[in-house]
Amino acid sequence: MKRSSGRYLIPILILILLAVGLLTYRILHREPQVEQETSVTEGLLSQREVLLYFASQDGFSLVTEAREVPEAEEAQLVMEIIQALEAGPHVSLSPILPPGTRLLGYSQQDGVATLDFSKELVVAHPGGSMSELMTVYGLVNTLAVNFPHIRKVRILVEAQPVETLKGHVDLRQPIAADFRFARPSTEDEASTLQENP
Repeated sequence: MKRSSGRYLIPILILILLAVGLLTYRILHREPQVEQETSVTEGLLSQREVLLYFASQDGFSLVTEAREVPEAEEAQLVMEIIQALEAGPHVSLSPILPPGTRLLGYSQQDGVATLDFSKELVVAHPGGSMSELMTVYGLVNTLAVNFPHIRKVRILVEAQPVETLKGHVDLRQPIAADFRFARPSTEDEASTLQENP
């Protein structure tokens, strides 16, 4: 009797050890998978659609382009939006910022936003009254449409006030948004966006 009970004891112990091992393996490998799924879901939910103003092809008006940027606190979100403007349009529009322009700093107080740009904003700007208007109001309108509490924008270059970019638009005081320069996007521009998401 003792012999036969010993014969069954070893296989039962092996089965118990295998079950415990399998259970431990599942517990240890289930948690990272849940965390990964959560982070992917959060990544999908943390995008914000913004409107960017670029110049029309003829250079006489501003046209919006919808873009998604990562959701963030206001200062970081402004940086993301300006970087998107710096990168240029995805549709058949013209950029409003000269090549190499970088946003160096941002602050906001009492509805007045201050944008501090690198020297390229002035040095690399092509000049001309319409081009200057497109740059200034493209920036101001973009901030105003995405942040309704921002009423005006002050533009600095290398932390210093500037009178104008190239002698046309007075920048000595903060600039209010002006949507008279804006127009809806055309079907051609919209179709280009669908082709190049």
